[in-house]
Amino acid sequence: MTEMMEVMIDSVRVSLMSPQRVVILRQKDAGRYLPIWVGPAEAESITVALQEVELARPLTHDLLKNALTILKARLLRAEIISLKEDIYYGNLVLERDGKNFNLDSRPSDAIALAIRAHAPILVNQEVMDEAGIVPEKDMQEEGPADTKVPPPVQQSRESPQADDERLDVFEDFLKKLGGDQKEDKKK
Repeated sequence: MTEMMEVMIDSVRVSLMSPQRVVILRQKDAGRYLPIWVGPAEAESITVALQEVELARPLTHDLLKNALTILKARLLRAEIISLKEDIYYGNLVLERDGKNFNLDSRPSDAIALAIRAHAPILVNQEVMDEAGIVPEKDMQEEGPADTKVPPPVQQSRESPQADDERLDVFEDFLKKLGGDQKEDKKK
């Protein structure tokens, strides 16, 4: 079995070039990041869950969480298991009556549900090796020697300005990707 590593949501960013959003996952205890393009609705659902906003009516991911609760199933973890032709593939690991079940999922849906269920998000080591970004290393390879990159910051509720400064390293990366990126949906 391939090694999995735990990640946390660093931020949800908006592309100014397209209606796409990007979820930035950060490897726990490391400075490696994984950007995943998601649709606007999924990004909104993730953001609502992260901010713990109470809505009058359940969103789709809230509905799924409620259904799992009624069925006495528990989300053990959300996984990002592979990357093929620029499309990420996800998996939900559920437990019911002592048995584990794998449920195919888009990563954006898996992330949105994991936040609501307070379940860990794991990424396959091979996916992180292929698509992960180490800002200091990537900036040194591309930029002049005197380019300063802020070190990774522990997850905390910093001011929005501090978040923007810390994530400026992704600005060039996102510009290079442009608006032609595919969503994490399967074909």
